[in-house]
Order: sequence, then C-alpha cells, then structure tokens
Amino acid sequence: MLPSRRPLEVLPTVTYQNEWLAFWPRNVMEELYAMQLSGFRWLVASFAITVGAISCAQVDLGRGRMPTSAGDPPAATMPSPPPSSGSGRWMPEPGTTWQWQLTGAIDTTVDAEMFNIDLFDASSSVVAQLHGKGAAVVCYLSAGSWENWRPDADDFPQSVLGSSNGWPGEKWIDIRKIDVVGPIMEARFDLCKAKGFDAIEVDNIDGYTNNTGFPLKAADQLAYNRFLADAAHARGLSIGLKNDLEQVNQLVSLYDFAINEQCAQYDECDMLTPFIAANKAVFHVEYSLNTGQFCDEATALGFSSMKKELNLNAWRQYCT
Repeated sequence: MLPSRRPLEVLPTVTYQNEWLAFWPRNVMEELYAMQLSGFRWLVASFAITVGAISCAQVDLGRGRMPTSAGDPPAATMPSPPPSSGSGRWMPEPGTTWQWQLTGAIDTTVDAEMFNIDLFDASSSVVAQLHGKGAAVVCYLSAGSWENWRPDADDFPQSVLGSSNGWPGEKWIDIRKIDVVGPIMEARFDLCKAKGFDAIEVDNIDGYTNNTGFPLKAADQLAYNRFLADAAHARGLSIGLKNDLEQVNQLVSLYDFAINEQCAQYDECDMLTPFIAANKAVFHVEYSLNTGQFCDEATALGFSSMKKELNLNAWRQYCT
C-alpha cells in the first residue's frame, strides 16, 4: 500500500514468569530475577518484595501496575480486551463495524468497533487509546511484498525480491522460501503483539495470481498463507485473509475474518460468503463505486462495507 514514513516506535518488552505477575512494577521483577530463584523460594521472595512495595505505592489490582518509583506517574490502566471466542482470540462476527486508516494521524473519534492501522506507523499509545474506547485494533502489514521504507527492509535478501507490484518502492517476495521470509514475518507479528494489537491483516498474499517474477503456484500460496495463520495464532492474535478469493474455501477454517477490496466492482462478493456462513466477519471496501451501487448487496450478504479513498486516509462513507 502507499508508504507512510513516520518513524518506528521501538518498544521495551518485559517477560513475566507468570501472567498473574503482570501488574508488578519493573523494579520488582528485576530484583526477583537477580535473585535467580525458582519454585517455592520464588513465591516466598515475591511475596516479601510485594508487601514492601505495597507500603510505598498504591496498587491497582486490576490490569494496571504500580508506579516504578514515588516520583513516577502511574501507568495507564489497561482496558478490558475486546470480546473473544473460546480460543482466547478476538473473533469478529458479521456486522462488526470498522475503520481502515493507513495514512495520516489516526482519527480515534471515528465510531467503529475495529480499527485497522499500520504496524510500523502506529504507536502503542494509539492502540491503547483505541482499546480505551472499547475497539479492537488490527495490525496492518504486507506479508507478500518488500517495502523499501520499512525499518526491516534490509532483512530481506536480494534473492527473495521479485518484480514490482505496482506500488512505489514495493516488490513481490518469493513466498516459497518460508525459511527466509518466515522469520521476518514472525518478527513483525511479535511487534504487533508487543504493541498490543488484537489481530493482523496480511496484505499481498495472493502473489500466485500476479506477475511476481517467480513461478508461484496455488500450492505455494496455500502453504505460505497457512504458515501465516499458524504464526499469528501461536501468538494469541487473530488474522484476516486479505483478498485471495480463489482460496477462500481452503482457508476459511484457519482465518478468523476476511478483508476484501472491490469485490462488488468485479462481481466477486459471493466468493466471500463462506466466512459469513462460518459466523466470521467480512470487512469490505470499494474505491470507485458509489455507496448506492454496492451497499444494498453488501449489507444483504452480511458484510461490513464502506467506501474509502485509495490512499486510505481517515475519510469513509459507511454502509448502514
């Protein structure tokens, strides 16, 4: 898609030994790890340190954390996560409202149940702000192309770079080489997780239907798209199938929702109905058609549809 050049926010991460320790301040965790304790001794020491910390700071025993020192402001309390299925992932149902914005400052005032925003350009604070209003947040990234402005562009060897996909600074990648491009995508998924996103949109995952510069086959695309779904689910993130209509029937069981561009313009919307039949949302946009030309059909199919400008700024006309 169109490049946006805001700098990447590099986020520190802390790994907790147990999920129920997540409200502890960083200095408590560092002290515990410095002791190199385990098992029962870990619990005894952690209890003693926590009692001491509580005497110096008030604790929000929900999803917040104590301030790291008396002079530091408390971290913002994390909002409740969006609704999910028994899998623990966010699983949007048909009719879920949404906003898709990849350029410009994110307009957080839009009334939508889901926001789809760029992995690298969006900060964790924006994700938290959207969570605060009860919205789920989807992490946009291109899984099938190389983009020369991305901070990890140098991680792609020349051997996996193919033909231009028509967008400035982008080239298709050789998805057959999962051993090479797979770890790059997994690192991106890890960043999605670290920033607090609920789900992932993987763009350009229909290269086998395009002139990529590689002899890609449908089986190659299926193998790669299944790899992406498994990698997202391993991180507790849901994942949306972007376009790739010819493989909907093979992938609907693995993907948690669909994102489509211009199925009404090309008379292809019926190909997405397996997602609706599986009670999974179809998020759909048109660029050239007026809302009067596609909204009635899309709404009847159960799609979440809107008209957007091609640069995917904040503007939208939503089907009601």
